[in-house]
Amino acid sequence: MGRHINIELLTLSELEEVKGEVGNFQVKVRQQPRYIDMDKCIACGACTEKCPKKVDDAFNFGLNKRKAIHVKFSQAVPLKYAIDPQNCMYLTKGKCGVCAKVCPTGAINYDDTEKVHDLNVGAVIVALGAQWPEQELLDVYGYTRHKNVMTHLEFERALSASGPFMGHVKNMVTGAAPRKIAWVQCVGSRDTHDGARSYCSTACCSFAIKQAVIAQEHAHDPLDTTIFYIDIRTQGKDVERYYNRAKELGVNFVKGRIASVEPKQDGALMGLTWVDDKGKRVSDDYDLVVLSLGTCPNQKNVDMLKNLGIDMRPDNYPVLDSFSPVETNLPGIMIAGYNNAPKEIPMAVVDASACAGKVGTLLSQARGTETKTREVVPEIDVAGDQVKVGVFICNCGSNIAGVVDCPSAQEYAAGLPNVVHTEQYLFACSQDAQDKMAQVIKEKGLNRIVVAACTPRTHEPLFQETMSNAGLNKYLFEMANIRNQCSWVHSGEPEQATRKAKDLIRMGVAKASLLRPLREQELSVSQKALVVGGGAAGMTAALNLAEQGFETYLVERETQLGGNARRLAQTWKGEDAQAKLAQLINKVNANAKIEVLLGAAISDVDGFVGNFETTVAVGGQERKLEHGAVIVATGATEWKPEGWLYGESDAVCTGLELDEKLMADDPALSRLGSVAFMQCVGSRTPDRPYCSKTCCTHSVTNAIALKERNPQTDVYVLYRDMRTYGLREAAYRKARELGVRFIRYDNDKGVGVTPDGGGVKLSFKDLSLGADLSLKADLMVLASAAVPPADNALAQMLKLPQNLDGFYQEAHIKLRPVDFANDGVFLCGLSHSPMSIDECIAQAQAAASHAAVVLSTTELHVGGVVAEVNAAKCVGCGVCAEICPYKAITINDDGKAEVNEAICKGCGTCSAACRSGAATLKGFTEADVMAQINAL
Repeated sequence: MGRHINIELLTLSELEEVKGEVGNFQVKVRQQPRYIDMDKCIACGACTEKCPKKVDDAFNFGLNKRKAIHVKFSQAVPLKYAIDPQNCMYLTKGKCGVCAKVCPTGAINYDDTEKVHDLNVGAVIVALGAQWPEQELLDVYGYTRHKNVMTHLEFERALSASGPFMGHVKNMVTGAAPRKIAWVQCVGSRDTHDGARSYCSTACCSFAIKQAVIAQEHAHDPLDTTIFYIDIRTQGKDVERYYNRAKELGVNFVKGRIASVEPKQDGALMGLTWVDDKGKRVSDDYDLVVLSLGTCPNQKNVDMLKNLGIDMRPDNYPVLDSFSPVETNLPGIMIAGYNNAPKEIPMAVVDASACAGKVGTLLSQARGTETKTREVVPEIDVAGDQVKVGVFICNCGSNIAGVVDCPSAQEYAAGLPNVVHTEQYLFACSQDAQDKMAQVIKEKGLNRIVVAACTPRTHEPLFQETMSNAGLNKYLFEMANIRNQCSWVHSGEPEQATRKAKDLIRMGVAKASLLRPLREQELSVSQKALVVGGGAAGMTAALNLAEQGFETYLVERETQLGGNARRLAQTWKGEDAQAKLAQLINKVNANAKIEVLLGAAISDVDGFVGNFETTVAVGGQERKLEHGAVIVATGATEWKPEGWLYGESDAVCTGLELDEKLMADDPALSRLGSVAFMQCVGSRTPDRPYCSKTCCTHSVTNAIALKERNPQTDVYVLYRDMRTYGLREAAYRKARELGVRFIRYDNDKGVGVTPDGGGVKLSFKDLSLGADLSLKADLMVLASAAVPPADNALAQMLKLPQNLDGFYQEAHIKLRPVDFANDGVFLCGLSHSPMSIDECIAQAQAAASHAAVVLSTTELHVGGVVAEVNAAKCVGCGVCAEICPYKAITINDDGKAEVNEAICKGCGTCSAACRSGAATLKGFTEADVMAQINAL
């Protein structure tokens, strides 16, 4: 983002005014002075080193000090210094001025003033973030009085390798390593007292679990970690598995509210008191108490949104439609992240892409009219030149330098063959370091580069782009992973970690010295899309692409559109799901750029990004569809329960079957004397160790519907943890107010179900009462798991990865939540993981946004590190074609293997398996690999 040519970054800025309408907004932005000339600042740090004024570091919550002239944090974007005008002695008293005297580039500008920017834009995306509860609320736990009571964000900074303690957690009074740490959940969340927030803040449970696990990993001695909770809400994808792993690692989970926190030994220990499951008063002492804070929108930002005319809920979140989950009531103004609702990082990133996708539909006519194109730097021909290797070593703050002796590694690298320049950076991936690297490459005439830093999986493209900007072929580059493979795994053995880092650098230099430039092919792009799946997510994705101007095929195996949404009576917000779904179907059918193929079956997929060909059988005939991108929205299904008298008794149904009764206005529902909802049926089990996420909210919504039909009906919900996350907590509260009774049952003992007249009898242990109970229900509703297809032929055709539960595996859960590793293929909806309909819609808009990036270009560059086959050596055995996971190799008419570079991902499987040595991998030839082995 920091180096993108089409992003103008305005930091220290606030939005003051928005006028106009979609496509033509006039926006006023006020920018505070930085007192630094950003064009001159090289972030050398000379100013902050000499600055005499120290103040509490707000970024680290006052756990350490910073100077009046500072960078907010080590990897800030842009990496430019700023002067704090409230604490600078020159700006407040006219004294000092030392920073201007020592700055080598003359970047200090004490006369800087605020600026007002008048911008003309077509759309506005609001992503203002969140704030934390007032200190008065935290004082219930002694936060302002006791050093060993911390917030979860303070503890996060303490855990961080770039934080105030370099990752070493300590007792804040004694300075010793802690032996026992307690986390207190829902501080300021799920609370109706003054100053608190009644909703769930969504991410706190998984946040605390992550911190407890990492704290144990950081500790040299055994560390006791305990999390006190109301409900454990690990409803996200793979988070339940992480929760189970934490329990296996010894993290303790105690259900209960902390009654008091009292200091012991002059505050060196904190005494906690609570009531356990058996009603017994319990006390214990801890070194640290971590408060997991609830989040809320900043009131100043809320007031600004209200002034703009955006409709807001009483809890200060915007009023949003489930089928338009990022659009406010003002056309052209979208809202994402924590301003949208409390949520975890993956969904915040999905929101952001969904906003971009919606903007794409609003401004499609203007696409390309305002964009800039980066000037292509001519590539230097290095053929025949003397090899000149530059080695750049990253400290990664203390992530690497805290273990590896980086100066020693640099000195060692300088003596290696062909190395003519070495350099260290605090953060090699920062924009400032990248600019310096490009400059050094030009000045020193470097023609091979080795960067010793972290994983190439995330950072290699960044460094390759820097090489291209310096005029070098980007494949003349090698990374030595001295973070993951040295400092992280050998943190307790710094000398050996340093020795290993030198080994990796030596190997990297040996290989880099042999590297040759590689070329990429230019391919044309078919500017059409294929969306597989005609449910709510698939239809939304297709409609978004069509409204951006791209012709789209929508393939649905059933004979009608709608998918699982056809069985949903209402959304968790109380909206009429069928009315909303009908509107969506009508829009899809009315859009001339969408071709709907119903009753269609995909039999084959061939091709690659920009040039796919899919064979579809429709109405007994086959069609071949050409398209440049694919969006997979194939959904999931409701598991058909085994046992529970399901299929044996008319008094037992699933959650969606109850929805069908509600939509049919079944009169029998109003005559029910008692209804029991049974949670986690088929979820959170050994066979399916994941949470199906929507079940708790779905049951609560339907429980409310039954109570509103007949207040005399006794409604019970038997649960393990109520996971009405985020703003859904309001529905949980409403259900309790209507008289719905919630019973936490003992999952280890299970629930017995037997016939009882026309109904059923449930037998279980109530954990709150510690007693065995039974109740009779005229109707038992099973909250059944969401399950992916057991036999997924499409996954095989497209070579799509799946996680352990059978859902599709995205490229990166946070950075690329709607992308596959396969270029040009994207995912959304229930095929990704269980999620509510508004989340499905947002993810569909996000997938369409990413697909549009491919479709909006006319050509793509592919190739580089790919396999190649020497036809003279190839014997045509076909092993390479058989084992290629991407179907990139075929046998031609001459009986020789051929590689389609557009599909090949450079995995090297063919090269490893080739018996004749005909298949090799560019950039990883036998000579390259043997050079590394010999160097080692």
